Amino acid sequence: MVFRLGIFGILIVALVAVMFFAYSILNQSKPAPQQALAPAPAPTEMVLVAAGPLSAGSLLQPSNITSTSIIVAKAPQGVSVDTPQNRAALTGSMVRVALGQGTPILDTEVIHPGDHGFLAAVLEPGMRAVTVAVDNVTGANGLIWPGDNVDVLLTQTIAGAPDDKSIAAEVVLNNVRVIATGAELIKNASAGPDGGPPAQTVTLEVTPNQASRCLVATNLGKLSLIVHSAQTASGPAAPPAAAQKPVWSGDVSPALTNTQPQQEPVSTVKVFQGSPNEQDYKF
Repeated sequence: MVFRLGIFGILIVALVAVMFFAYSILNQSKPAPQQALAPAPAPTEMVLVAAGPLSAGSLLQPSNITSTSIIVAKAPQGVSVDTPQNRAALTGSMVRVALGQGTPILDTEVIHPGDHGFLAAVLEPGMRAVTVAVDNVTGANGLIWPGDNVDVLLTQTIAGAPDDKSIAAEVVLNNVRVIATGAELIKNASAGPDGGPPAQTVTLEVTPNQASRCLVATNLGKLSLIVHSAQTASGPAAPPAAAQKPVWSGDVSPALTNTQPQQEPVSTVKVFQGSPNEQDYKF
């Protein structure tokens, strides 16, 4: 009996060992669990934002616009993707609300040149808009932007004046704000004399009296623009245009005041030698 119980115990132990061995083999044959894949990064795009704080009513210049990366799914409606075309479209636009640095520039927060009501929105109360034509040279070769402050210089030729007074230059408008540039603001702007693109134009914010002065100046001679420093507002006030004296051709070129060589004076003496005949002697 005892012997049978021993045999039965050995069989149970052997069965348990076989089951444990089979379980181990089964686990080793199972494929290792796959590691979880990292989620794909969300797609992003470069959008246009304010390069610095902008107050409401500011006119956007290229230096006011920069770009930043933003997740496409989180991009606000009306944001502009960073492209040369979108940057050009924003340049000269007026921001309707104050923008902080890095804030996306939305279409609903700007008004573009040419949009209905643009000039009325940009002009200060009581001010007027006057547009003058300039070429690339007199317009600072395209380096004048909306928001810049400029002087308007008139250069004219004085008919019948002496050489030293034949050409004059004078400031007719002082420290006026540029509110728009480009021929597109003049309806049906005519082409240049050679059939090329229309002359560049600059629209200025002026008082009614300054508008009259500017329109008269356009019929007197050539207009040029002189850009003010960005620190003009904080610097000493410039004298008004009426207080600035004209510059004449003789002031620039002293040679014009001495175009004819000076001749020494000649004295003539009449000598009578006892006869009606006379003879002149020049000294």
